[in-house]
Amino acid sequence: MKFRSIAAADFARIPHRTVPFDWATAVQYDERRTAGQYRPQWTWLAEDGDRVLARAMWWGFGDGEHPLALDYLYVHHSVADPATLVGDLLNAAHETFLAEGAPELPAYHLKLPLNWRADPASVAAVDWRRTAAARAGLSEDNERLRYEWTPADGLPEPPARLDFRPEPDDDVMLSVFRRLTEGSLDTETRRGVTAVGVDAHARADFEFYRDQMPGPREWWRLAYTAGGDLVGLALPSRNASNAVVGYLGVLPEHRGHGYIHDLLAHITRHHAELGASRVVADTDLVNQPMAAAFTRGRYRNIEMRLVFSAPH
Repeated sequence: MKFRSIAAADFARIPHRTVPFDWATAVQYDERRTAGQYRPQWTWLAEDGDRVLARAMWWGFGDGEHPLALDYLYVHHSVADPATLVGDLLNAAHETFLAEGAPELPAYHLKLPLNWRADPASVAAVDWRRTAAARAGLSEDNERLRYEWTPADGLPEPPARLDFRPEPDDDVMLSVFRRLTEGSLDTETRRGVTAVGVDAHARADFEFYRDQMPGPREWWRLAYTAGGDLVGLALPSRNASNAVVGYLGVLPEHRGHGYIHDLLAHITRHHAELGASRVVADTDLVNQPMAAAFTRGRYRNIEMRLVFSAPH
């Protein structure tokens, strides 16, 4: 068995989907390849002679040096033990990514329909993918919900009780990121704080949104009451394809008063005023207050994701 990244001549050999998820169309692949988000060195094959038995495709920002997420996996129906084969394929690619300077193993983002557990074939497909990811060091999993807002859903009311102000001082913003980690229900935040501490995790989040996300730093706002008390942070942003909610949070001393709805309304209206045709957002399945806020804020739950990542 040979594991390798693809060459230009291999583009026509990218296999088609075998389950109703975990795939990209030829058009999507070409668009993202043109944008530098899919690259030959980030697309790997498992070959037996001239047969492609498995394929893994990683995604990254068009101007990024390293892949950020494993997007898609495929295995040929003739493979008796897909978890072992794909685990070995991922390990081969991971070894190369780390040797080339990647700071960590890219997580595997498995996008799924909301009803996937009702389909035995989908359950089986998820099971071997979970095992393969764990074999390749991605042993932690987190279930996340994706939400979508479009203009047809209607705008939320303006958040009249809060004043949203720009804050150009990075140190001030970083201090807010630190405070928002306290009591967070976000799984990655809790894992990160446990692994590296509040300061390091808050800085990593701050630098990710400032330096890697395409949304400009100038969009960030701190929210204050009429009396001047700092309530929280509203951080609209963008990813490579869409406007996104980004990051929002209420400081611990102000939680329980519904301010999360004001922050979300500000972000939604911000994107709408700029002409966004779609705003997407994600939250953990266990973060029910945030999920409820999205529903109240006129967002629709359109899919879920299983995220498999390496332990911190």
